[in-house]
Amino acid sequence: MSVLTRDEAQSRAKLLDVHRYTIELDLTTGDETFDSRTVIRFATRADGDTFVEVKPAELRTVTLDGQPLDPASLDENRLPLKNLTAGEHELRVDARMRYSRTGEGMHRFTDPTDGETYVYTQLFLDEVQRVYAAFDQPDLKAVFDVSVRAPEGWSVLANGVTERLGEGHWRAATTPLISTYLVAVAAGPWHSVRTEHRGLPFGIHCRRSLAPHLDADADEILDVMRTCFDRFHEKFEEPYPFDSYDQAFVPEFNSGAMENPGLVTFRDEYVFRSAVTDTERQTRAMVIAHEMAHMWFGNLVTLTWWDDIWLNESFAEYMGYQTTIEATRFSDTWVEFGVDRKSWGYDADQRPSTHPVAPEAVEDTASALLNFDGISYSKGAAVLRQLVAWLGEKDFLAGINIHFARHKFANANLADLIDSLADATDRDVHAWADSWLRTTGVDKLTPLVDSADDGTRTLTVERAGSRPHRVTVGLYDHDTADEGSLVLRERERVELDVPQTVPQPIGKRPALLLLNDGDLTYAKIRFDAESFETLRTGLSGLPEALTRAVVWNALRDAVRDGELPPADYLEVARAHLPREMDLAVVEAVLAFASGHVADRYLKPEDRPAALATLGSLCRDLIRRTEDGDNPGLRLIAVRHFIDVAAHPDTIAAWLADGTVPGGPELDPALRWRILGRLAVLGATDEAAIAAELERDPSATGRQGAAHCRAALPDPEAKRAAWEAMFTTDDLSNYLFKATAQGFWQPEQADLVREYVPRYYQDAVAVAARRGPAIATATGHWAFPAYAVDAENLALGEACLRDAAPVTALRRKLADELDDLARALRVREA
Repeated sequence: MSVLTRDEAQSRAKLLDVHRYTIELDLTTGDETFDSRTVIRFATRADGDTFVEVKPAELRTVTLDGQPLDPASLDENRLPLKNLTAGEHELRVDARMRYSRTGEGMHRFTDPTDGETYVYTQLFLDEVQRVYAAFDQPDLKAVFDVSVRAPEGWSVLANGVTERLGEGHWRAATTPLISTYLVAVAAGPWHSVRTEHRGLPFGIHCRRSLAPHLDADADEILDVMRTCFDRFHEKFEEPYPFDSYDQAFVPEFNSGAMENPGLVTFRDEYVFRSAVTDTERQTRAMVIAHEMAHMWFGNLVTLTWWDDIWLNESFAEYMGYQTTIEATRFSDTWVEFGVDRKSWGYDADQRPSTHPVAPEAVEDTASALLNFDGISYSKGAAVLRQLVAWLGEKDFLAGINIHFARHKFANANLADLIDSLADATDRDVHAWADSWLRTTGVDKLTPLVDSADDGTRTLTVERAGSRPHRVTVGLYDHDTADEGSLVLRERERVELDVPQTVPQPIGKRPALLLLNDGDLTYAKIRFDAESFETLRTGLSGLPEALTRAVVWNALRDAVRDGELPPADYLEVARAHLPREMDLAVVEAVLAFASGHVADRYLKPEDRPAALATLGSLCRDLIRRTEDGDNPGLRLIAVRHFIDVAAHPDTIAAWLADGTVPGGPELDPALRWRILGRLAVLGATDEAAIAAELERDPSATGRQGAAHCRAALPDPEAKRAAWEAMFTTDDLSNYLFKATAQGFWQPEQADLVREYVPRYYQDAVAVAARRGPAIATATGHWAFPAYAVDAENLALGEACLRDAAPVTALRRKLADELDDLARALRVREA
């Protein structure tokens, strides 16, 4: 498929003015394809040639201004439009299109629980062409009229309010001006919960088999929707720009959610069918707020070209976290951001594939897709948080509202936004943007404490990097009334702009000096020697969860940089995590300790001791929660105890009894988790997996079974899993991921060693055949991450150099190989 370049998009935008799309979709033509008829009304500003994009199974007919065009002129995904004269035109395209099983274009899913079928669109970034013919670039906005023919018994959701016309025909209300990639349709026998808020229809929808679980949480979900909606109207002067607000929880969705105007699609894992922690509920609320922010950042005002994706994602990410705090019961979302989400940005920003938050130029759509990463999301949100700390929220929001007023229902770029912010403040926002948005990498801040003759101390911050930082410094002393605790001496007064002009007086020497207390900037933080010794014994005694999150993130960075031995990180975790109360902190520390420290950073001979340490830590947490006061903490401890179990006896007994002693009872998620670990340990078999799948024949049950079968330490099971991933092409996106996650296990290094060299050849082939979603999954989930050795690294580097993998796979391989090289360096250190 030909990808659209920036130059081509700019040329086409100069030539065309697109007015209206009329799209008719017929979803009754079979299981493999659907019919798509598109009428595009547009004008050309001058005589010239252009093209429209479409990727059909069959292109039946095309007419331009009533004259037929030859369907055979379609070149890959481009249909040339030659000899256009200045003025108005009408293009009609009739095509048969393929359903997708990979979460791209029009995805089709049949629920194994009840046999019901659902379809939905995911048209981002250039998947529009799989559903309808379009001038597919974000700055050619138009209005859309969409109608759908669906099987009887189905309902149809779209960007606007839909009307059932009879005999399976549905029509959606005409949209305002939106970009092609934001058109959305979801059809099937949905279970729906509807209400109204501020005169607008609100609705939440899921497949029928999930109806009891959606109903159980409907009040919570709708309340988050309403309160965030109201809070955005307090922040933004432009009102919500669409006629309704629906949220569809859809199966096998590749992203967390997609901000289609009026019809946000979410992965339906957010309809919780098993027990979850309050942090997971908080994450769902944040995602709802994030997607709602997109109604302004991305939908009302849309980027001109994909180099400004941060205008969508960074703002929605920042607003999602901040608005969740302001509008919902979840008041600590920045803790989860700091201890978990932010590390996504830090990691991405230290790889060779790093890029600025706002890159100078993204040459084509394939390159643009790679930038939907930790930089565009979490780094961008952290940078905006630093901007608000420097600029002040009042001026920040004033600039945002200027931006909306200037560019509503149109397109904008970085320069437009910075001009709007500059008009709301006397500060040099342009210089700030150059320092923060046009540069790459992570600055490192280290405190230097000097003693004066009178015994007082001064603080200077040493900066490795080039950005200005507004940071808050926390000064903590030992609590004389509570041994092991630390008390904040002062924080608000000790604010620094880095680089400093003069040292900052701090009085007597504190037990702990913490830079970036409050986590308002984006930088790696280090400790002076005395502060680090304090943390060894006093970390859990810090009074605020966000402060502890900053410390844990700093320790994580130090391990990854080879400055803190992985065993020391485990020692600190073993000492302090049993006393930690914040669920996000516990979850993030255990995840890093097991998935990175034990599985990759420690040498194989040290891994059993690390798992034993983590198992003991989880046991302590389980004992601590026996009174039932903290079920979320207990659930986290149980999950991770399962994951690090080196012997099957305890977890096998839990599975046989259907419960953990003292609770919780085993729901489907915990049962599959235990069975997956038993499979790794060779303590279960195909018969047990089949029996569990009969017990839970749902879509997630099928994924659990695929994971378990791939995890069995049996040559035939490994061969079957490998063929399913790389030969037959039958796996959906979710089943591919589940199989890949099961295949590679640190305990089975010898068994799967022969597959490491095979991976690079087979990955290149399957990525070329199956498209970007599977290419991305192949490069990440199917990568042999646990083969931490020079041979694997050399094979990967040769693949990048010689095999010419497709763009999406190339990026993922480059990132995984960089992580592999880092793991080798940590081991050597």
